[in-house]
Order: sequence, then structure tokens, then C-alpha cells
Amino acid sequence: MPEPRRIAYQGEPGANSHIVCQEHYPDLEALPCASFEDVFAAVASGEAELAMIPIDNSIAGRVADIHHFLPGSGLHIVAEHFLRIRFHLMAVPGASLDTIRTVHSHVHALGQCRRIIREHGLTPLISGDTAGAAREVAEAKDPTQASISPPLAAEIYGLEVLAADVEDEDHNTTRFVVLSRDFVRAAPGKGPVVTSFVFNVRNLPAALYKALGGFATNGVNMTKLESYMVDGQFTATQFLAEVDGHPEETPLRNALEELAFFTTDITILGVYPADPFRAQA
Repeated sequence: MPEPRRIAYQGEPGANSHIVCQEHYPDLEALPCASFEDVFAAVASGEAELAMIPIDNSIAGRVADIHHFLPGSGLHIVAEHFLRIRFHLMAVPGASLDTIRTVHSHVHALGQCRRIIREHGLTPLISGDTAGAAREVAEAKDPTQASISPPLAAEIYGLEVLAADVEDEDHNTTRFVVLSRDFVRAAPGKGPVVTSFVFNVRNLPAALYKALGGFATNGVNMTKLESYMVDGQFTATQFLAEVDGHPEETPLRNALEELAFFTTDITILGVYPADPFRAQA
């Protein structure tokens, strides 16, 4: 019997990344990993076929470290998915809003659920992972402890939900990208496409301005542009960009050709279908 195909994610079972894996890849076995480096390594080694990686959050901004791992990973973006982030306040069976005194979760989740923490006078305690916080509370069997975790975590760890959807903002959304060893490009002319790439500008006056000019003159919509230092050098800057369109279509092809005049290298990370969430948003 062949081994089941896997999709790797960072976090413990019940994490938001796990939820996205279940929603979009129900036929793949979800493989939890302790760190993002472990996720990348799992796909690079063949232990998993795909990786589900959070890259941006509508409140917290870009996810740290991911943009540094991507360019040198040898992996390619083949899809994107958006997840509306939901957090529940949960505790062991028998606990209530009157018994709990502390609340455990990832630092970002605690920051995104300040209202309920303040209303009930809870002491926030930082855990490494939102789902891991639920596991810790379940293992402690202490009715004074609660966690702020994704809904799936309550089901996995046998916790009772004391309050649902406790996040302060209802627009809290995370964008995930799916990585593969294989460079699978979306076909042109089959619907909206996103192209992700990194480039280094030449160390010349106005090089970035000139490099980006081709996107404006060719009518290409750039949805992301972020800069990073390379090897700790203040004069060497790498940029991650995302644009609407396919490299085989004339506007983006011309823009990339013009970009090449002002850069030392361009690496296409992925050409993949735009998630329908973009049009809805």
C-alpha cells in the first residue's frame, strides 16, 4: 500500500494552519511540524508533498521569517488560501467564566483578543502556539486555566468552549501560500493569476524607481512590495513583490523585461491562481 500523501504545517494539531489544510486538502494527511524550518525541510526531503505556510495577517502584518526562508528554499508557490481567523475561549469540562483566572495563547492571539481578557480580569500567559495552549490546558486539568485557541483545538483536546469568536476584530484574516518542490505554473487565460518574485536592485541612484516604472507603464497592478537586507548588508537590498497577471501575458512580460535592466537577479517564486477571496475583498 502506498504511503499517504502529506501536507506539512507549522504548529500543533488544531492550529489555524491545520484548519486550512483540512478545508482545502482533505485527502492529504496533515503533518504538524515544530518550526517553519522543519516545514520547509519536510517538503524539500520528500517527507511531505506540500507545505501550508501563513505569510500575511490583516492585523499583525507579515509573518516573521517566512520571507527570508522562501527565496533560498528551492520550493515554489503553487496556490494561496485565505482564512478568517476565529478564536474561542476554552477550558476543561466543568470550568466556567467564573472559575478561570489565567488564559494561555500565542502572543499575537492574546493581543487580538484583549477585550475578553480585560472584561474577565484574566492574566494572559504566552504559549508558543494557539493549539499548543489548548493542549497544555487540557493536560493541566485545572479549571482556573483557559486558552484562546482555534475552534478545532476544542474538538481535538476535549475542551469546552466558554465563549466563541472572542477576537476583537471580525476582519482578522490570514493569507496562506502552498509550497511544492515542483514548479507548477497556472495556465494563462484561465482566470486571475498572481505572480510572486524576488529581485535585487543594482546599487545605482533611483534604481528602484526605474525598476518599478515598467509595471506602471504596462498597467500591471502590484499588490505587494517588501524589502529585506541581504546578508546583513545595508547596501544590498532584496525585494519581494507580487503582481496581478501571468508572465506569459504581454503586459507582465514587458514589465519583467524592463525590471531586468535595473536588477542583478530576478527569481520567480510562483505563478498561481488568485484566491476568490481577493475579488470578494
